[in-house]
Amino acid sequence: MKTNRKVLLIGGAGYIGSVMTGYLLDRGWHVRCFDQLIYENQVCVSFYWGHPHYDFIYGDLTVPLQLDVALEGVDDVVILAGLVGDPITKKYPESSQAINFDGILQVIRSLNGRGLNRVIFISTCSNYGLIDSDTTADETFELNPLSLYAKAKVAVEQELLSLQGQVDFHATILRFATAFGLSPRMRFDLTVNEFTREMFLGRELLIYDAETWRPYCHVQDFSRVVDQVLVAPEDQVSFEVFNAGGECNNFNKQAIVDEVLGLFPNAPVKYKEKGSDPRNYKVNFSKIRNTLGFEPKYTVSDGIVELISALQQNVFSRVEEQRNFYHNYEIKNS
Repeated sequence: MKTNRKVLLIGGAGYIGSVMTGYLLDRGWHVRCFDQLIYENQVCVSFYWGHPHYDFIYGDLTVPLQLDVALEGVDDVVILAGLVGDPITKKYPESSQAINFDGILQVIRSLNGRGLNRVIFISTCSNYGLIDSDTTADETFELNPLSLYAKAKVAVEQELLSLQGQVDFHATILRFATAFGLSPRMRFDLTVNEFTREMFLGRELLIYDAETWRPYCHVQDFSRVVDQVLVAPEDQVSFEVFNAGGECNNFNKQAIVDEVLGLFPNAPVKYKEKGSDPRNYKVNFSKIRNTLGFEPKYTVSDGIVELISALQQNVFSRVEEQRNFYHNYEIKNS
């Protein structure tokens, strides 16, 4: 695909964004990354430095003048930025409010009148919270956000959808499943990645609430989803909400452990009930499949094999020395 459209990835140097950058560049897009690098993840920008269709702007989305600079000359916007996950938003509630809620709302309100084409807001399936394991949540299912992270996502979704007919861009909300897979800004605090690494290393893994369900999706598949939304006919995606993932990757924690145990049968695993995170939800992905023809290329099993291959080749030998780079535990200047 050839295109002269420039896509702004707000938060484009993170775990998903740094993979999406490479994917979109390969597909012919011009990509601008706007990121504050709060995890000291500058190295993720260096992967693409010098690419003729890539540029990077260091800045804070909560500062209007810096946001204005980032938006200059772009055609499409993907909003990835934020403190991602329940633990870090709980640890930094004020920063979470300033970035995930106030800051993102400020971004959205500043987009009208700029002649943008598409605006994609990356939300989360965590919005469904806690549902019966015999039920799958489609996009119309009642939202039940349990964390500061999910509550902010739901509030931003509502604000964005309320703008239909009042703005000059086409907005789409993508509720991402839980991510897994290799990335320049690798994270080992995500379920599939964490379980695989701990069991590969032979460390005792403590699993809370092994029967709780989540949907999972590979970071490369998330990149494909965004690309497909950017090129889809307007009437298919304008002010639509899509669950992003596939039913094949609805897994409970026990099933993930069993996949890794199939490769490392002696890995020590212990189980405990009533952990601090009660979320339990299976998700229906028929809308994105029927509308955009999207189905994941990568299964959880594929991700486990991919990660083990990298671990075997010593790719992630300094995780303990650089824990903040590989986990969403702390933010700089905190």
